[in-house]
Amino acid sequence: MKTVETLNEGLKREYRVTITAKDIDARVDDEVKSIAPTVRMPGFRPGKVPPNLIRKMHGPALSADALNKAIDAGVRDLMAKEKLRPALQPAVTLADGYETGKDAELTVALEVLPDIATPSIEGLKLERLTVPADDKAVMAKIEEFAAQMKRFEEAPKTKKAAAGDQVIIDFAGSVDGVAFDGGTGEDMAVEIGSGQLIPGFEDQLIGAKVGDDKTIKVTFPDDYPVEDLKAAKAEFAVTVKEVKVPAASKIDDEFAKSLGLESLDKLKELMKDQVEQEHNGLTRTYMKRKLLDQLAAAHDFDVPPTMVEAEFAQIWQQLEHEVSHEEDPEAAKAELENDRDDYHAIAVRRVRLGLLLSEIGQAHGVQVSNQEMQRLIAQAAQQYRPEDRQRFVEYVQQDALAAAQLRAPLYEDKVVDFLFEKAEISDRDVTREEIEAAIEADDDSGHVHGPGCGHDHDHDHKPAKKAAAKKPAAKKADVKEEAAEAPAKKAPAKKAEEKPAAAKKAAPAKAAEDKPAAKAPAKKAAAKK
Repeated sequence: MKTVETLNEGLKREYRVTITAKDIDARVDDEVKSIAPTVRMPGFRPGKVPPNLIRKMHGPALSADALNKAIDAGVRDLMAKEKLRPALQPAVTLADGYETGKDAELTVALEVLPDIATPSIEGLKLERLTVPADDKAVMAKIEEFAAQMKRFEEAPKTKKAAAGDQVIIDFAGSVDGVAFDGGTGEDMAVEIGSGQLIPGFEDQLIGAKVGDDKTIKVTFPDDYPVEDLKAAKAEFAVTVKEVKVPAASKIDDEFAKSLGLESLDKLKELMKDQVEQEHNGLTRTYMKRKLLDQLAAAHDFDVPPTMVEAEFAQIWQQLEHEVSHEEDPEAAKAELENDRDDYHAIAVRRVRLGLLLSEIGQAHGVQVSNQEMQRLIAQAAQQYRPEDRQRFVEYVQQDALAAAQLRAPLYEDKVVDFLFEKAEISDRDVTREEIEAAIEADDDSGHVHGPGCGHDHDHDHKPAKKAAAKKPAAKKADVKEEAAEAPAKKAPAKKAEEKPAAAKKAAPAKAAEDKPAAKAPAKKAAAKK
Protein backbone atom coordinates (compact mmCIF):
# COMPACT_ATOMS: atom_id res chain seq x y z
CA MET A 1 0.00 0.00 0.00
CA LYS A 2 1.30 3.42 -0.97
CA THR A 3 0.23 6.57 0.84
CA VAL A 4 0.68 10.22 -0.15
CA GLU A 5 -0.60 13.14 1.94
CA THR A 6 -2.38 15.61 -0.31
CA LEU A 7 -3.87 18.03 2.24
CA ASN A 8 -2.83 19.17 5.71
CA GLU A 9 -4.76 22.29 6.68
CA GLY A 10 -5.73 22.95 10.26
CA LEU A 11 -7.62 19.84 11.32
CA LYS A 12 -8.30 18.71 7.75
CA ARG A 13 -6.31 15.84 6.26
CA GLU A 14 -6.49 14.12 2.89
CA TYR A 15 -4.49 11.19 1.53
CA ARG A 16 -4.16 9.34 -1.75
CA VAL A 17 -3.88 5.65 -1.02
CA THR A 18 -2.92 3.03 -3.58
CA ILE A 19 -3.84 -0.59 -2.92
CA THR A 20 -2.01 -2.85 -5.35
CA ALA A 21 -3.75 -5.36 -7.57
CA LYS A 22 -1.44 -7.98 -6.08
CA ASP A 23 -2.79 -7.31 -2.59
CA ILE A 24 -6.41 -7.45 -3.76
CA ASP A 25 -5.77 -10.68 -5.69
CA ALA A 26 -4.19 -12.25 -2.62
CA ARG A 27 -7.35 -11.45 -0.70
CA VAL A 28 -9.41 -13.12 -3.44
CA ASP A 29 -7.29 -16.23 -2.94
CA ASP A 30 -8.00 -16.08 0.76
CA GLU A 31 -11.73 -15.80 0.04
CA VAL A 32 -11.56 -18.80 -2.31
CA LYS A 33 -9.87 -20.91 0.37
CA SER A 34 -12.44 -19.74 2.90
CA ILE A 35 -15.50 -20.80 0.89
CA ALA A 36 -14.00 -23.86 -0.87
CA PRO A 37 -15.21 -26.40 1.74
CA THR A 38 -18.83 -25.31 1.22
CA VAL A 39 -18.91 -25.00 -2.59
CA ARG A 40 -20.97 -27.60 -4.47
CA MET A 41 -20.50 -28.31 -8.18
CA PRO A 42 -21.72 -31.25 -10.31
CA GLY A 43 -18.95 -33.78 -10.91
CA PHE A 44 -16.93 -32.86 -7.83
CA ARG A 45 -17.07 -34.11 -4.30
CA PRO A 46 -17.97 -31.51 -1.63
CA GLY A 47 -14.93 -29.41 -0.84
CA LYS A 48 -12.98 -30.66 -3.89
CA VAL A 49 -13.97 -28.01 -6.45
CA PRO A 50 -10.77 -26.57 -8.01
CA PRO A 51 -9.96 -22.96 -7.03
CA ASN A 52 -9.97 -21.78 -10.65
CA LEU A 53 -13.56 -22.99 -11.08
CA ILE A 54 -14.59 -21.30 -7.84
CA ARG A 55 -13.08 -18.09 -9.17
CA LYS A 56 -14.99 -18.52 -12.41
CA MET A 57 -18.27 -19.12 -10.61
CA HIS A 58 -18.00 -16.42 -7.97
CA GLY A 59 -15.37 -14.11 -9.40
CA PRO A 60 -17.24 -10.76 -9.36
CA ALA A 61 -18.61 -11.26 -5.84
CA LEU A 62 -15.24 -12.45 -4.54
CA SER A 63 -13.44 -9.51 -6.14
CA ALA A 64 -15.92 -6.99 -4.71
CA ASP A 65 -15.64 -8.50 -1.25
CA ALA A 66 -11.84 -8.59 -1.45
CA LEU A 67 -11.74 -4.96 -2.59
CA ASN A 68 -13.95 -3.83 0.31
CA LYS A 69 -11.80 -5.69 2.82
CA ALA A 70 -8.63 -4.27 1.28
CA ILE A 71 -10.04 -0.74 1.52
CA ASP A 72 -11.06 -1.24 5.16
CA ALA A 73 -7.62 -2.61 6.02
CA GLY A 74 -5.94 0.19 4.08
CA VAL A 75 -7.82 2.90 5.96
CA ARG A 76 -7.04 1.24 9.31
CA ASP A 77 -3.36 1.01 8.39
CA LEU A 78 -3.38 4.68 7.36
CA MET A 79 -4.87 5.71 10.70
CA ALA A 80 -2.27 3.70 12.59
CA LYS A 81 0.71 4.75 10.46
CA GLU A 82 -0.12 8.48 10.58
CA LYS A 83 -1.38 8.27 14.20
CA LEU A 84 -4.64 9.93 13.20
CA ARG A 85 -7.61 10.45 15.52
CA PRO A 86 -10.61 11.03 13.21
CA ALA A 87 -13.30 13.37 14.49
CA LEU A 88 -15.90 11.50 12.43
CA GLN A 89 -15.86 8.58 10.01
CA PRO A 90 -13.35 9.31 7.20
CA ALA A 91 -14.78 9.85 3.70
CA VAL A 92 -13.30 7.20 1.40
CA THR A 93 -13.68 7.55 -2.38
CA LEU A 94 -12.60 4.99 -4.98
CA ALA A 95 -11.20 6.65 -8.09
CA ASP A 96 -13.33 6.45 -11.23
CA GLY A 97 -12.41 3.80 -13.75
CA TYR A 98 -11.35 1.08 -11.34
CA GLU A 99 -11.34 -2.35 -12.95
CA THR A 100 -10.71 -5.81 -11.52
CA GLY A 101 -7.05 -6.68 -11.83
CA LYS A 102 -5.83 -3.10 -11.52
CA ASP A 103 -4.49 -1.08 -8.58
CA ALA A 104 -7.19 0.67 -6.54
CA GLU A 105 -6.67 4.42 -6.06
CA LEU A 106 -8.44 5.84 -3.00
CA THR A 107 -8.94 9.31 -1.62
CA VAL A 108 -9.30 9.37 2.17
CA ALA A 109 -10.51 12.69 3.59
CA LEU A 110 -11.06 13.36 7.25
CA GLU A 111 -10.90 15.85 10.08
CA VAL A 112 -8.82 14.95 13.10
CA LEU A 113 -9.41 15.71 16.73
CA PRO A 114 -7.26 18.58 18.00
CA ASP A 115 -4.32 17.91 20.26
CA ILE A 116 -5.47 19.15 23.64
CA ALA A 117 -2.99 19.64 26.43
CA THR A 118 -4.14 17.76 29.52
CA PRO A 119 -6.56 20.28 31.05
CA SER A 120 -5.68 21.60 34.45
CA ILE A 121 -8.37 20.94 37.03
CA GLU A 122 -6.68 22.90 39.78
CA GLY A 123 -8.24 26.05 41.15
CA LEU A 124 -11.86 25.23 40.37
CA LYS A 125 -14.15 27.10 42.76
CA LEU A 126 -17.89 26.58 42.92
CA GLU A 127 -20.77 27.73 45.08
CA ARG A 128 -23.35 25.12 46.03
CA LEU A 129 -26.76 26.71 46.49
CA THR A 130 -28.92 24.44 48.63
CA VAL A 131 -32.65 24.65 49.26
CA PRO A 132 -34.07 23.05 52.42
CA ALA A 133 -37.20 20.94 51.94
CA ASP A 134 -39.26 22.77 54.58
CA ASP A 135 -42.93 22.22 55.46
CA LYS A 136 -44.06 25.04 53.19
CA ALA A 137 -42.36 23.48 50.17
CA VAL A 138 -43.74 20.05 51.01
CA MET A 139 -47.31 21.33 51.34
CA ALA A 140 -46.98 23.24 48.08
CA LYS A 141 -45.97 20.00 46.36
CA ILE A 142 -48.92 18.15 47.91
CA GLU A 143 -51.30 20.88 46.76
CA GLU A 144 -49.82 20.65 43.27
CA PHE A 145 -50.29 16.89 43.33
CA ALA A 146 -53.86 17.27 44.58
CA ALA A 147 -54.62 19.60 41.68
CA GLN A 148 -53.37 16.94 39.28
CA MET A 149 -55.61 14.39 41.02
CA LYS A 150 -58.61 16.61 40.36
CA ARG A 151 -61.96 14.98 40.97
CA PHE A 152 -65.19 15.89 39.25
CA GLU A 153 -68.75 15.61 40.46
CA GLU A 154 -71.94 15.53 38.47
CA ALA A 155 -73.57 18.88 37.78
CA PRO A 156 -77.28 19.64 37.21
CA LYS A 157 -78.44 18.52 33.75
CA THR A 158 -79.13 22.13 32.82
CA LYS A 159 -75.51 23.13 33.54
CA LYS A 160 -73.72 24.46 30.48
CA ALA A 161 -70.11 23.29 30.20
CA ALA A 162 -67.46 25.89 30.89
CA ALA A 163 -63.67 25.96 30.90
CA GLY A 164 -62.41 23.68 33.65
CA ASP A 165 -65.47 21.42 33.56
CA GLN A 166 -65.35 17.79 32.48
CA VAL A 167 -67.64 16.57 29.71
CA ILE A 168 -68.40 12.90 29.03
CA ILE A 169 -69.03 12.35 25.32
CA ASP A 170 -69.59 9.79 22.61
CA PHE A 171 -68.01 10.75 19.30
CA ALA A 172 -67.65 9.61 15.69
CA GLY A 173 -65.11 11.30 13.44
CA SER A 174 -64.88 11.49 9.66
CA VAL A 175 -62.78 13.09 6.95
CA ASP A 176 -64.66 14.03 3.77
CA GLY A 177 -67.57 12.02 5.11
CA VAL A 178 -65.52 8.83 5.55
CA ALA A 179 -64.93 7.39 9.02
CA PHE A 180 -61.32 6.68 9.96
CA ASP A 181 -59.68 4.14 12.25
CA GLY A 182 -59.75 5.16 15.89
CA GLY A 183 -62.14 8.01 15.23
CA THR A 184 -65.04 6.57 17.20
CA GLY A 185 -65.40 6.29 20.97
CA GLU A 186 -67.84 6.20 23.85
CA ASP A 187 -67.84 7.71 27.34
CA MET A 188 -64.71 9.71 26.72
CA ALA A 189 -63.91 12.20 29.51
CA VAL A 190 -62.74 15.59 28.26
CA GLU A 191 -61.60 18.37 30.58
CA ILE A 192 -62.25 21.62 28.76
CA GLY A 193 -59.09 23.72 28.64
CA SER A 194 -56.73 20.84 29.44
CA GLY A 195 -55.18 20.91 25.96
CA GLN A 196 -55.36 17.12 25.70
CA LEU A 197 -57.15 17.18 22.37
CA ILE A 198 -56.20 18.80 19.10
CA PRO A 199 -56.65 22.59 18.93
CA GLY A 200 -60.25 23.73 18.69
CA PHE A 201 -61.94 20.53 19.85
CA GLU A 202 -62.32 21.39 23.53
CA ASP A 203 -63.29 25.00 22.91
CA GLN A 204 -66.30 23.89 20.85
CA LEU A 205 -67.66 21.99 23.86
CA ILE A 206 -68.09 25.20 25.85
CA GLY A 207 -71.79 25.88 26.39
CA ALA A 208 -72.85 22.29 25.77
CA LYS A 209 -75.24 20.56 28.18
CA VAL A 210 -76.44 17.01 28.77
CA GLY A 211 -78.24 15.59 25.72
CA ASP A 212 -76.79 18.03 23.20
CA ASP A 213 -75.64 16.74 19.81
CA LYS A 214 -72.87 18.82 18.29
CA THR A 215 -70.75 18.76 15.15
CA ILE A 216 -67.17 19.73 15.93
CA LYS A 217 -64.92 20.76 13.07
CA VAL A 218 -61.14 20.60 13.53
CA THR A 219 -57.94 20.38 11.53
CA PHE A 220 -55.36 17.81 12.55
CA PRO A 221 -51.82 19.15 13.22
CA ASP A 222 -49.21 18.91 10.46
CA ASP A 223 -47.11 16.64 12.68
CA TYR A 224 -49.93 14.31 13.74
CA PRO A 225 -48.48 10.78 14.10
CA VAL A 226 -51.04 9.17 11.75
CA GLU A 227 -49.88 9.93 8.20
CA ASP A 228 -53.35 9.99 6.58
CA LEU A 229 -54.64 12.49 9.14
CA LYS A 230 -51.82 15.05 8.98
CA ALA A 231 -53.36 18.48 8.26
CA ALA A 232 -56.69 16.78 7.48
CA LYS A 233 -59.96 18.64 8.06
CA ALA A 234 -62.27 16.47 10.13
CA GLU A 235 -65.75 16.54 11.61
CA PHE A 236 -66.80 14.82 14.83
CA ALA A 237 -70.41 14.04 15.63
CA VAL A 238 -70.52 14.44 19.41
CA THR A 239 -73.20 13.52 21.94
CA VAL A 240 -72.86 15.07 25.41
CA LYS A 241 -73.79 12.51 28.06
CA GLU A 242 -72.65 14.24 31.27
CA VAL A 243 -71.29 17.55 32.46
CA LYS A 244 -69.21 17.51 35.62
CA VAL A 245 -67.67 20.29 37.69
CA PRO A 246 -64.43 20.19 39.74
CA ALA A 247 -64.91 18.87 43.27
CA ALA A 248 -63.18 20.58 46.15
CA SER A 249 -60.07 18.70 47.32
CA LYS A 250 -59.38 18.70 51.04
CA ILE A 251 -55.86 17.72 51.98
CA ASP A 252 -56.22 15.54 55.06
CA ASP A 253 -55.84 11.96 56.22
CA GLU A 254 -58.76 10.88 54.03
CA PHE A 255 -57.06 12.33 50.97
CA ALA A 256 -53.88 10.41 51.84
CA LYS A 257 -55.88 7.21 52.33
CA SER A 258 -57.48 7.67 48.91
CA LEU A 259 -53.94 7.36 47.57
CA GLY A 260 -53.32 4.14 49.49
CA LEU A 261 -51.31 5.72 52.31
CA GLU A 262 -51.85 5.48 56.05
CA SER A 263 -52.08 9.16 56.84
CA LEU A 264 -51.27 12.70 55.74
CA ASP A 265 -47.99 12.49 57.66
CA LYS A 266 -46.95 9.53 55.49
CA LEU A 267 -47.82 11.49 52.37
CA LYS A 268 -45.70 14.38 53.64
CA GLU A 269 -42.74 12.04 54.10
CA LEU A 270 -43.01 10.82 50.53
CA MET A 271 -43.45 14.32 49.15
CA LYS A 272 -40.49 15.58 51.16
CA ASP A 273 -38.27 13.04 49.41
CA GLN A 274 -39.56 14.23 46.05
CA VAL A 275 -39.02 17.89 46.94
CA GLU A 276 -35.46 17.12 48.05
CA GLN A 277 -34.78 15.41 44.73
CA GLU A 278 -36.10 18.42 42.83
CA HIS A 279 -34.01 20.81 44.92
CA ASN A 280 -30.92 18.65 44.43
CA GLY A 281 -31.55 18.78 40.69
CA LEU A 282 -31.66 22.58 40.77
CA THR A 283 -28.46 22.67 42.82
CA ARG A 284 -26.67 20.41 40.37
CA THR A 285 -27.91 22.39 37.36
CA TYR A 286 -26.58 25.62 38.83
CA MET A 287 -23.21 24.10 39.82
CA LYS A 288 -22.74 22.37 36.48
CA ARG A 289 -23.38 25.56 34.57
CA LYS A 290 -20.80 27.42 36.61
CA LEU A 291 -18.31 24.56 36.23
CA LEU A 292 -18.63 24.44 32.45
CA ASP A 293 -18.38 28.22 32.29
CA GLN A 294 -15.02 28.04 34.07
CA LEU A 295 -13.77 25.28 31.76
CA ALA A 296 -14.90 27.14 28.66
CA ALA A 297 -13.23 30.35 29.79
CA ALA A 298 -9.93 28.61 30.49
CA HIS A 299 -9.63 26.63 27.24
CA ASP A 300 -9.75 27.71 23.62
CA PHE A 301 -8.79 25.48 20.69
CA ASP A 302 -9.96 24.73 17.17
CA VAL A 303 -12.67 22.11 16.84
CA PRO A 304 -13.48 19.92 13.81
CA PRO A 305 -15.95 21.74 11.53
CA THR A 306 -17.81 18.51 10.69
CA MET A 307 -18.52 17.91 14.38
CA VAL A 308 -19.73 21.48 14.74
CA GLU A 309 -22.01 21.19 11.72
CA ALA A 310 -23.45 17.91 13.00
CA GLU A 311 -24.15 19.51 16.39
CA PHE A 312 -25.60 22.64 14.79
CA ALA A 313 -27.87 20.54 12.58
CA GLN A 314 -29.32 18.86 15.66
CA ILE A 315 -29.89 22.20 17.39
CA TRP A 316 -31.45 23.75 14.30
CA GLN A 317 -33.76 20.83 13.63
CA GLN A 318 -35.03 21.02 17.19
CA LEU A 319 -35.60 24.76 17.01
CA GLU A 320 -37.40 24.55 13.66
CA HIS A 321 -39.74 22.00 15.17
CA GLU A 322 -40.42 24.35 18.09
CA VAL A 323 -41.16 27.41 15.96
CA SER A 324 -43.59 25.40 13.86
CA HIS A 325 -45.86 25.33 16.93
CA GLU A 326 -45.73 29.07 17.62
CA GLU A 327 -48.80 31.27 17.27
CA ASP A 328 -47.09 32.96 14.32
CA PRO A 329 -44.68 30.35 12.88
CA GLU A 330 -43.43 32.59 10.07
CA ALA A 331 -42.51 35.45 12.41
CA ALA A 332 -40.88 33.04 14.84
CA LYS A 333 -38.91 31.44 12.01
CA ALA A 334 -37.71 34.83 10.79
CA GLU A 335 -36.57 35.69 14.33
CA LEU A 336 -34.82 32.33 14.53
CA GLU A 337 -32.95 32.99 11.29
CA ASN A 338 -31.61 36.19 12.81
CA ASP A 339 -30.04 34.09 15.56
CA ARG A 340 -28.44 31.48 13.30
CA ASP A 341 -24.88 32.69 13.94
CA ASP A 342 -25.47 32.68 17.68
CA TYR A 343 -26.65 29.08 17.61
CA HIS A 344 -23.69 28.14 15.47
CA ALA A 345 -21.45 29.60 18.16
CA ILE A 346 -23.33 27.49 20.69
CA ALA A 347 -22.56 24.40 18.61
CA VAL A 348 -18.86 25.30 18.63
CA ARG A 349 -18.93 25.71 22.42
CA ARG A 350 -20.74 22.41 22.91
CA VAL A 351 -18.26 20.48 20.80
CA ARG A 352 -15.29 22.13 22.50
CA LEU A 353 -16.66 21.32 25.95
CA GLY A 354 -17.42 17.78 24.84
CA LEU A 355 -13.83 17.25 23.71
CA LEU A 356 -12.55 18.91 26.86
CA LEU A 357 -14.61 16.72 29.20
CA SER A 358 -13.59 13.64 27.22
CA GLU A 359 -9.93 14.58 27.58
CA ILE A 360 -10.33 15.15 31.33
CA GLY A 361 -12.16 11.86 31.74
CA GLN A 362 -9.54 9.89 29.82
CA ALA A 363 -6.68 11.58 31.64
CA HIS A 364 -8.13 10.68 35.04
CA GLY A 365 -9.48 7.23 34.29
CA VAL A 366 -13.20 8.02 34.31
CA GLN A 367 -15.06 5.10 32.75
CA VAL A 368 -18.54 3.76 32.14
CA SER A 369 -18.49 0.13 33.28
CA ASN A 370 -19.98 -2.74 31.29
CA GLN A 371 -22.61 -3.14 33.97
CA GLU A 372 -23.59 0.54 33.71
CA MET A 373 -23.71 0.26 29.92
CA GLN A 374 -25.97 -2.77 30.04
CA ARG A 375 -28.27 -0.91 32.41
CA LEU A 376 -28.40 2.05 30.01
CA ILE A 377 -29.28 -0.22 27.09
CA ALA A 378 -32.00 -1.96 29.10
CA GLN A 379 -33.49 1.37 30.17
CA ALA A 380 -33.45 2.77 26.63
CA ALA A 381 -35.03 -0.42 25.28
CA GLN A 382 -38.10 0.23 27.45
CA GLN A 383 -39.01 3.10 25.12
CA TYR A 384 -39.91 0.56 22.44
CA ARG A 385 -42.66 -1.96 22.02
CA PRO A 386 -41.91 -5.32 23.67
CA GLU A 387 -41.44 -7.01 20.30
CA ASP A 388 -38.87 -4.38 19.26
CA ARG A 389 -36.76 -4.28 22.40
CA GLN A 390 -34.41 -7.15 21.57
CA ARG A 391 -33.81 -5.67 18.12
CA PHE A 392 -32.85 -2.40 19.78
CA VAL A 393 -30.45 -4.13 22.18
CA GLU A 394 -28.76 -5.97 19.31
CA TYR A 395 -28.56 -2.77 17.29
CA VAL A 396 -26.76 -0.86 20.04
CA GLN A 397 -24.41 -3.78 20.67
CA GLN A 398 -23.45 -3.89 16.98
CA ASP A 399 -23.31 -0.17 16.20
CA ALA A 400 -20.46 1.73 17.84
CA LEU A 401 -21.99 5.15 17.16
CA ALA A 402 -25.33 4.22 18.73
CA ALA A 403 -23.49 2.85 21.77
CA ALA A 404 -21.40 6.03 22.03
CA GLN A 405 -24.51 8.20 21.88
CA LEU A 406 -26.12 6.16 24.61
CA ARG A 407 -22.99 6.23 26.79
CA ALA A 408 -22.30 9.95 26.36
CA PRO A 409 -24.74 11.42 28.92
CA LEU A 410 -23.62 9.10 31.72
CA TYR A 411 -19.96 9.58 30.85
CA GLU A 412 -20.35 13.34 30.95
CA ASP A 413 -22.13 13.21 34.31
CA LYS A 414 -19.37 11.03 35.73
CA VAL A 415 -16.70 13.48 34.56
CA VAL A 416 -18.68 16.36 36.05
CA ASP A 417 -19.02 14.49 39.36
CA PHE A 418 -15.27 13.87 39.32
CA LEU A 419 -14.64 17.60 38.85
CA PHE A 420 -17.07 18.45 41.64
CA GLU A 421 -14.95 16.28 43.93
CA LYS A 422 -11.81 18.20 42.93
CA ALA A 423 -13.32 21.67 43.17
CA GLU A 424 -13.28 23.95 46.19
CA ILE A 425 -16.97 24.25 47.08
CA SER A 426 -18.66 26.74 49.38
CA ASP A 427 -22.24 26.24 50.55
CA ARG A 428 -25.07 28.72 50.87
CA ASP A 429 -28.71 28.08 51.80
CA VAL A 430 -31.21 29.82 49.55
CA THR A 431 -34.90 29.59 48.80
CA ARG A 432 -36.25 27.78 45.77
CA GLU A 433 -37.23 31.11 44.31
CA GLU A 434 -33.66 32.36 44.70
CA ILE A 435 -32.01 29.40 43.00
CA GLU A 436 -34.56 29.47 40.19
CA ALA A 437 -33.91 33.21 39.83
CA ALA A 438 -30.15 32.51 39.68
CA ILE A 439 -30.70 30.01 36.89
CA GLU A 440 -33.12 32.33 35.13
CA ALA A 441 -30.60 35.15 35.43
CA ASP A 442 -28.25 33.07 33.32
CA ASP A 443 -31.07 32.72 30.78
CA ASP A 444 -31.76 36.44 30.75
CA SER A 445 -28.11 37.25 30.26
CA GLY A 446 -28.09 35.14 27.16
CA HIS A 447 -27.82 31.51 28.18
CA VAL A 448 -29.70 28.99 26.11
CA HIS A 449 -30.55 25.53 27.37
CA GLY A 450 -31.47 22.17 25.97
CA PRO A 451 -31.14 18.29 25.71
CA GLY A 452 -30.07 15.15 22.95
CA CYS A 453 -27.83 13.16 24.37
CA GLY A 454 -27.57 15.71 25.93
CA HIS A 455 -27.73 15.77 29.60
CA ASP A 456 -28.74 18.15 32.22
CA HIS A 457 -26.59 20.37 30.18
CA ASP A 458 -25.68 23.68 31.39
CA HIS A 459 -26.10 26.77 29.33
CA ASP A 460 -24.83 28.42 26.21
CA HIS A 461 -23.91 32.05 25.96
CA LYS A 462 -26.00 33.97 23.54
CA PRO A 463 -26.54 37.72 23.28
CA ALA A 464 -29.91 38.79 24.63
CA LYS A 465 -32.30 39.84 21.91
CA LYS A 466 -34.98 42.46 21.97
CA ALA A 467 -38.51 41.23 22.43
CA ALA A 468 -40.11 40.62 19.07
CA ALA A 469 -42.15 37.78 17.69
CA LYS A 470 -42.70 35.12 20.30
CA LYS A 471 -39.47 33.19 20.69
CA PRO A 472 -39.43 29.45 20.15
CA ALA A 473 -39.80 27.68 23.46
CA ALA A 474 -36.77 25.58 22.63
CA LYS A 475 -34.46 28.50 23.16
CA LYS A 476 -34.70 28.28 26.92
CA ALA A 477 -36.42 25.01 27.56
CA ASP A 478 -34.91 22.59 25.11
CA VAL A 479 -31.48 23.56 23.88
CA LYS A 480 -29.25 22.93 26.84
CA GLU A 481 -25.54 22.94 26.42
CA GLU A 482 -24.44 19.51 25.45
CA ALA A 483 -20.87 18.83 26.32
CA ALA A 484 -21.11 15.20 25.39
CA GLU A 485 -18.41 12.60 25.59
CA ALA A 486 -16.37 12.91 22.45
CA PRO A 487 -14.84 9.46 22.36
CA ALA A 488 -12.47 9.63 19.46
CA LYS A 489 -14.06 9.62 16.10
CA LYS A 490 -17.62 10.27 17.19
CA ALA A 491 -19.59 13.48 17.39
CA PRO A 492 -21.03 14.49 20.75
CA ALA A 493 -24.37 12.85 21.25
CA LYS A 494 -27.43 14.77 22.34
CA LYS A 495 -29.70 14.08 25.28
CA ALA A 496 -32.98 15.30 26.57
CA GLU A 497 -33.79 15.92 30.20
CA GLU A 498 -31.22 13.38 31.36
CA LYS A 499 -32.57 10.85 28.86
CA PRO A 500 -30.43 9.48 26.00
CA ALA A 501 -32.52 10.74 23.16
CA ALA A 502 -29.84 10.02 20.65
CA ALA A 503 -30.59 6.34 21.00
CA LYS A 504 -34.13 7.01 19.87
CA LYS A 505 -32.91 8.49 16.62
CA ALA A 506 -30.51 5.67 15.95
CA ALA A 507 -32.85 2.81 16.79
CA PRO A 508 -33.72 0.34 14.05
CA ALA A 509 -37.41 0.20 14.84
CA LYS A 510 -38.90 3.52 15.86
CA ALA A 511 -41.83 2.84 18.08
CA ALA A 512 -43.48 6.16 17.32
CA GLU A 513 -43.70 5.31 13.64
CA ASP A 514 -44.86 1.75 14.17
CA LYS A 515 -47.56 2.35 16.77
CA PRO A 516 -51.19 2.00 15.68
CA ALA A 517 -53.39 5.05 15.67
CA ALA A 518 -54.46 6.36 19.05
CA LYS A 519 -57.83 5.24 20.35
CA ALA A 520 -59.21 8.73 19.88
CA PRO A 521 -57.56 10.51 16.95
CA ALA A 522 -58.84 13.75 18.38
CA LYS A 523 -56.00 13.50 20.84
CA LYS A 524 -53.09 15.79 20.19
CA ALA A 525 -49.80 14.25 19.08
CA ALA A 526 -47.27 13.90 21.86
CA ALA A 527 -44.49 16.44 21.76
CA LYS A 528 -41.40 15.08 20.12
CA LYS A 529 -38.37 14.64 22.28
